Amino acid sequence: MARSATVSPALRKWIVRAAGSATILGVIFWMVPREAIIEGFARIPPALFLAVFALFVAGHVVAAAKWWNILHRALRFPVALRAHFAGLTANLCLPGAAGGDTVRAAIAYASLRDFGKVAAGAAADRLIDMVALACLCLTGLALSDDAGDGGRMAVMALGLVLLAGLSVFYVLPWVLLWLAERFPRLPGHAHALNLAAALTRLGRAPGLLFVTLGISVLVQGGFIVLNYLFAKSVGVTVPLAAWAFAWALAKVIAVLPVSLGGLGLREATLAALLAPYGADAAHVVTAGLAWQAVLFLTGGLGGLVLTLSGAKLRPAMPVE
Repeated sequence: MARSATVSPALRKWIVRAAGSATILGVIFWMVPREAIIEGFARIPPALFLAVFALFVAGHVVAAAKWWNILHRALRFPVALRAHFAGLTANLCLPGAAGGDTVRAAIAYASLRDFGKVAAGAAADRLIDMVALACLCLTGLALSDDAGDGGRMAVMALGLVLLAGLSVFYVLPWVLLWLAERFPRLPGHAHALNLAAALTRLGRAPGLLFVTLGISVLVQGGFIVLNYLFAKSVGVTVPLAAWAFAWALAKVIAVLPVSLGGLGLREATLAALLAPYGADAAHVVTAGLAWQAVLFLTGGLGGLVLTLSGAKLRPAMPVE
């Protein structure tokens, strides 16, 4: 009975997300000619698809190393790599699983037994990736031929995004300490203190944070270029700067918990954002779905790595 109570809410969330993806895809295929999408897939050379898949996997090896570095290499890199790809599997493929960041952090915690370091590392890594996407999005907007005054506003917004990101390491620890001291009986008191200490340690290493941000920008920028190769092969003619703006923003929006790994939501958002640039919706959707195929194949690879390594998907996390 207890197991059923644990599994059912997660399964319900998965069903809601699956229904969200199915609904969005249904609307897309109703509005966009299916024949054009099928024709677009036929234009993607198999060699290009395999090359994009291989480079995408390599990019996630670099992303795993980035997260491992944030953890100050406190666990063996093979463990970090396994945890990272297990997180991809949880995000993209498995019904009823915890979120990818949670799964990755849980596997790391099983090795480190340091909640503060693991939680701070997960938060910092996710935040840095979001800031990197914001940088790419706003840079693409600023460089777009149609940016106009929006380009200058994008540069200002980029500065605000960077300041907001830095506040997590220099303001949030103070907030957590204040809450822990003012409300010592609140659940999670010890974890809040531990997390505050870990975030403070990261804040005292600005070089590490900026190097990590640079790596994240390179990785995410590389993914944009790979996705753009799909787009060019199916006939999308928008400039790379416009694609970078739309792709990065669509990826951020796709994090919303209304679809399976962004399936459907990313494609619809991308097509809507690129419509003012004259992009054909069918071509954009085709490129997006080809990218989704790469994502799900990588998630399957993560599941294979997890199975062959004999690791559990949900190691126990501390509770208080």
